[in-house]
Amino acid sequence: MIKGLGTALITPFQADGSVDFDALARLLDTQLTGKVDYIVVLGTTGEAATMTEAEKREVREYIRKYVDGRLPLVLGVGGNNTAAVCESLKTIDLTGFEAILSVCPYYNKPNQEGLFQHFCAVAKASPVPVILYNVPGRTGVNLLPETVMRIYEAVPDKIVGIKEASGNVEQIKHLIDLAKGKLLVISGDDGIACEIMEAGGAGLISVASNAFAEDFWDIVHKKDQAKQAKYEQMVRLLFKEGNPVGIKAVLAQKGIIQNYLRLPLVPASQELEEELKVESLKLKA
Repeated sequence: MIKGLGTALITPFQADGSVDFDALARLLDTQLTGKVDYIVVLGTTGEAATMTEAEKREVREYIRKYVDGRLPLVLGVGGNNTAAVCESLKTIDLTGFEAILSVCPYYNKPNQEGLFQHFCAVAKASPVPVILYNVPGRTGVNLLPETVMRIYEAVPDKIVGIKEASGNVEQIKHLIDLAKGKLLVISGDDGIACEIMEAGGAGLISVASNAFAEDFWDIVHKKDQAKQAKYEQMVRLLFKEGNPVGIKAVLAQKGIIQNYLRLPLVPASQELEEELKVESLKLKA
């Protein structure tokens, strides 16, 4: 069920820093009507790293009840303390979630053997399937294709795919070749979705689809390269000052959320706000 277009959902906040559940409902409505195939909850884009366990539980339960089975859900569960991640998987209620998305340990900078042992432990602890998440630009480590396949072969009943956000197209294509369809290789980069799909990828977990769900559904399902090219500048701007800075600015401009983030992230600069407005108008033209 985790194929096609998945949205890496943002978490809306209010001025006092609390979760804005009214805005979250509006955002979920756009996803439910926007042809996305599944939603990723409390991942990096959702600013989960700055949320308490109680807040994450509230958001998790709210989304599960609000979506009510209308779309598959994936939950972000990761960290750089293997024992803590495994322990959390014993207590989190994963009812209603198809899988977890688990990011490479960050800051510690483990080698390939450390990554292998980490993900084997997480997979064995998880009561649901696991999607690995490789994003070297954030974690400082690159999960190599051979290590991915080694993890899969160690726990084939648990590892179902990988969100590959290395930006290295040759590496991703090599992984697709090694996988031979045994696990899903999902693009984690909005800007190269078509190229990964053409090579045999299983879809895209997108930041941009928070605001542009229908167009990114076309990019993924129709391999619409012209539409992907049309969004090239918007995608660049969305990540210009970090994620989810850009996408929250766009959603606020659309009136879906208020533009608040949690420190150490801050809202988009005035310059970026103006650039996003101009680009949004171009996309409507």
